[in-house]
Amino acid sequence: MTGQLQPYEAHVTAKLVGPHAPGGADLAPYDSATAAVLAALDQGAEEHLADARPKKTRAPYARDWELWSEFHQWLAGRTGRTLPLTAVTKGTLVAFVVWLDEMKKAAPASIDRRITGVTVTARRHGTEVPKQATKAAREALKPMKLDLVRTARGRGKAIAATPAHLKAMNTAPAARPQPEIGRRRGTQELPELARLRDRALATLAFGIAGRSEEVSSLDTEGITQVAEGLEVHVPSVKGRPPRDVAVAYGENPDTCPVRCWQAWKDAADLTAGPAFLPVDQKGRLGTQRLGPDGCRLAITRAAQRAGLDVKLTGHSVRRGLVSTGRKRGKRVEKLRKQGGWAANNPVFWEYVDEGERWEDAATEGIGL
Repeated sequence: MTGQLQPYEAHVTAKLVGPHAPGGADLAPYDSATAAVLAALDQGAEEHLADARPKKTRAPYARDWELWSEFHQWLAGRTGRTLPLTAVTKGTLVAFVVWLDEMKKAAPASIDRRITGVTVTARRHGTEVPKQATKAAREALKPMKLDLVRTARGRGKAIAATPAHLKAMNTAPAARPQPEIGRRRGTQELPELARLRDRALATLAFGIAGRSEEVSSLDTEGITQVAEGLEVHVPSVKGRPPRDVAVAYGENPDTCPVRCWQAWKDAADLTAGPAFLPVDQKGRLGTQRLGPDGCRLAITRAAQRAGLDVKLTGHSVRRGLVSTGRKRGKRVEKLRKQGGWAANNPVFWEYVDEGERWEDAATEGIGL
């Protein structure tokens, strides 16, 4: 027990010697010294329990907090004021539920778990989350759990993107309707720089059959324009071997990876560094690499703006190149190397089968 208590004692001691004891339960009945000890014990308990949680629990909680931060950035863009992340109130938590539902198209079960993740993390930061806040958030979630369309979100395999999908996404208007939160509703104009980036990202991801992590890791100097199109160096990600692939000019300017990349590169004045960068709501270019989640969101958001009747994800473009390529007679080995699949990868062969479904169909030409 002594070994188990030492880290816990360190948590408590650190809080007691700090300039302020953390907040927590109502400690008014106690003198200040006693209240400080009790508050430190409460905070120490939160941190001890957090450290004791398995990694597979801590990682989703970290992702929940990232989404909470992203929600606050979105909220700041609408209200003109940035709220502290520790402002976990009835209003912010209910708005978070609606945002996850409308903007992220999250399944109700995922939203329910994210409420827990945000609440637990906020408490670890020393914030007291009112019970009425979590209660109200789950009240807002109840009707969503009864909606069969919502509960089916996130199930099944990614829909394969097609050139027709990409064209619709890349020619959609920049304005998009905003979901209603409270009584405020309106439209938001996507900055031209963000539109150019999303066009380049979706078409190039399709062209290299890239995973979102790979698209995020692309560097400007690794994309070379030649007479035939683009020579793209895809770096090693998660231990997978790097690869160099060729992306030819497209037949349609709206879906041509080469033209879309050049338009984005020129507009963003890219000479070196990350190929894809964040763009805020005012059209200002960020300096840090657009992460894998940002790459996924760019594709999903473009599909939503285009009004597609399917939900596309970051993996949709990867699957789409194989299925579309096989329908157009592209060699299997060429497609496999383009996306960096292992020769015996069952997922790749499933995509090949999808593309060949109507090739010499079993019921074709048998006298039916």
